[in-house]
Amino acid sequence: MRRVDRLKLDPEVQKDLDRRQNKANAKRRTGTLNPAQEWDNARPTQKIKKALTTLQKMMGPHERCMYCVDSHGSDIEHFWPKTTYPDKVFLWTNMLLCCTECGRFKGGLFPLTEAGLPLLINPTEEDPWIYLDFDPDTGNVVARFDTKTNDETPKGKATVDLLQLDRREALATGYRRTFLRLSKVVEKYLEGEVCSADELIEEMQTMDDHGLLGWCFLGTGRSVPPFYDLHLKHFQLWVECEAIVRRL
Repeated sequence: MRRVDRLKLDPEVQKDLDRRQNKANAKRRTGTLNPAQEWDNARPTQKIKKALTTLQKMMGPHERCMYCVDSHGSDIEHFWPKTTYPDKVFLWTNMLLCCTECGRFKGGLFPLTEAGLPLLINPTEEDPWIYLDFDPDTGNVVARFDTKTNDETPKGKATVDLLQLDRREALATGYRRTFLRLSKVVEKYLEGEVCSADELIEEMQTMDDHGLLGWCFLGTGRSVPPFYDLHLKHFQLWVECEAIVRRL
């Protein structure tokens, strides 16, 4: 998982979404709204297709799912489920790019805190690695352990459980391969290859298919070899790399 910057929509597409949401709100007030039907009617239109294209652009050339960052993102997913929260069915900030498998696991499920806040991580609004961790031995994405509470982070646990991030073999294989590729770049530097922080991160970015740079430099990956060794032996370079990753 990785933090994703949300792009602005084409003004005409945004105007169409606003119009459809206003129409849906009016139907909701009269008790005649069927959110699923409204969405199904809108989904084949060119404006909604352009919204999907924008979401795919946000994920780069491979157009990966915003939840697992492994499979191809094939359709629009409503972070707040459209049936339960019809006031958000055409809200741009509620739309994510999702693969078939993550969409099937999530469905209409949406765990909340006692205060009514989402327990599912929204990658367009927060850094997932605040709540998630990565096991380089298995390749599994797991909930991050919070030493202050002596327990897993609730948002991390809810996200991992709902999307089954720690129980998908193909997903774990992909994450582990990415970790090994990133490790080789760092090992090459530790063996004596000279390069700047910009060059190091740029090379790693080309290999980071699963958004692991955030885990490596800003999460618990800093305590795992060879990233720990880089931090220990080349502290200034590490600081520069960390600053670059924060800006990504």
